[in-house]
Amino acid sequence: MKTVRLFALLDQLRVSRHPVSAEALAQRLGVSPRTIYRDMASLQSMGAPVRGESGLGYQLETGYFLPPLQFGPDEMEAIALGLRLVMARDRADLHDAAKRAAGKIASTVGPEGKEKFQTLPLIAVSRKRATDDHAARWGSVVRRTIRERHIVELSYCDLEGQGSNRRVHPLGLTLFDDVWLLTAWCELRDDFRNFRLDRIGGIRETGTRFRLQNGRRFTDYLATLSSPTKSDEARLPDPDGTIGR
Repeated sequence: MKTVRLFALLDQLRVSRHPVSAEALAQRLGVSPRTIYRDMASLQSMGAPVRGESGLGYQLETGYFLPPLQFGPDEMEAIALGLRLVMARDRADLHDAAKRAAGKIASTVGPEGKEKFQTLPLIAVSRKRATDDHAARWGSVVRRTIRERHIVELSYCDLEGQGSNRRVHPLGLTLFDDVWLLTAWCELRDDFRNFRLDRIGGIRETGTRFRLQNGRRFTDYLATLSSPTKSDEARLPDPDGTIGR
């Protein structure tokens, strides 16, 4: 029982970007904070890359790699369905990346686990749309500019057919059933704006990088959606709403 709990603790720390308190870990695992303190001491004595202490929180040391642990049935199903959804929804480079990721995961769970993973009775279906090919044309470059924080110039046609040129800071992507939506900081509007990938006419990389600033990050944009006001309506991630203006 303790061994299972120790693995569960490592799983909790693996997915946490910030230190997690003993109280929070205890609540998640259904034990007392005192038990968490003892378990953390056990992990550290065994050489697990855990740092922190009571009162401060715990996290995995930066730069350490832990091999994948055994997946539970629901975790395996979630991974398989998510990857299959990506492969069904994207027919370009993300499709190939998801297929490679599935192969890597299958290779870590042993012969029996691999067979179960590859034959799970779960499928994901996505209808092909007329705009998919046009959106796929920009998917790779948009994701790269988000990763590398490159300012780009877009030529864009909004839902009313009006064209414009924008200099934007790409921040994040949202995948809807029908469209991909780029959220960016628009220099022209000095505000967040959303752009459908299938309505982008061209992308030119400026060679200039931008720094993330408080109030201009993707997380800041998402925070505006939690309690939208009338002035926020144009910023809601609605692919059928007013975007890109």
